Parts: sequence; structure tokens; C-alpha cells
Amino acid sequence: MPKHETVEEFVALVEVGAFDTAMERFYADDASMQENQDPPRQGLTALIDGERRTMARSRNITARCVRPILIEGDTVAIRWHFEFEFNDGRSIVLDEVAHQRWTGEKMREEKFFYDPKQMGR
Repeated sequence: MPKHETVEEFVALVEVGAFDTAMERFYADDASMQENQDPPRQGLTALIDGERRTMARSRNITARCVRPILIEGDTVAIRWHFEFEFNDGRSIVLDEVAHQRWTGEKMREEKFFYDPKQMGR
């Protein structure tokens, strides 16, 4: 079960745009990440690489945690509000809920729930 302070440190890094640093610090080596019903992506290295590709496609990403953060045992739920300004001039606003499973102080699984229409598909 993560300490409340650990989850707050994770949120603080995301809110300042240090997405890859947050992953390096708080995700387990064998972590998985899943978008809605897409197949999960596996392994910390692959997750960080994917995050860095998103960051490289973006001129600016703003992240804000919509509180409260819900923590119950090993389960954490965080509502996020993201604003993306992409290098190609497109912008999107993404509201999502991240449902996480932690083991101790490391995140093992994360699944995002959001309306795909927000992605401009």
C-alpha cells in the first residue's frame, strides 16, 4: 500500500510536467499501462519510451489533479485534467480517471478511463 505522501509526490511530478521522471521514480520495472479497452503496454522501459514520444510530439502539456485523490489499500484513483498543445498546431483537452494498483511504494498497473472523442478521433 503506498503512503499518501508517495502518491502526492507522484502527483506533484506529473503536475510540473516531469512525466517520465514520475514513471522512473514510482512505476515498478514490470508495470503495465492501459488506455480504456486497448491492450496493456508492459514494462517500465516501454512505458517511458512511449511517454517520451508523446512529450516530443507536444509543444506543451499541462496536467492538473482534480482532487480528492482516492486511496484504498493498494488501489489509487486520480482524476486528471490535461491540456495538450501538439507540435502540429492541434490542441486537445483530456479529462480522465487513472485507476492504479500499487505494491508498496511502486505502481504495478495503471488503467486510464476517458471518452475517446476527446482525442479528436
